[in-house]
Amino acid sequence: MSIDLDRTRPIWKQIAAVVVERIKDGTYPAGSRVPSVVELSAEFEVAASTAQKVLGHLKSEGLVRAEIGLGTFVEDRSTD
Repeated sequence: MSIDLDRTRPIWKQIAAVVVERIKDGTYPAGSRVPSVVELSAEFEVAASTAQKVLGHLKSEGLVRAEIGLGTFVEDRSTD
């Protein structure tokens, strides 16, 4: 699936919005692993630092949690 990014707006925000949409639509259900920095970098053809910023933002928003050595996972927000 190819995503066209608007190069006039912050790329990391656009990628974060794509990941959030995938969480909402069930592509990444609660408890599932989301793509790693390397996987996001490859999919969206961006630098690793950009992908890291995406995951950091999603973590700060409480949408994902990082487990050292395992990856980043969708938080279960069904009680919200």
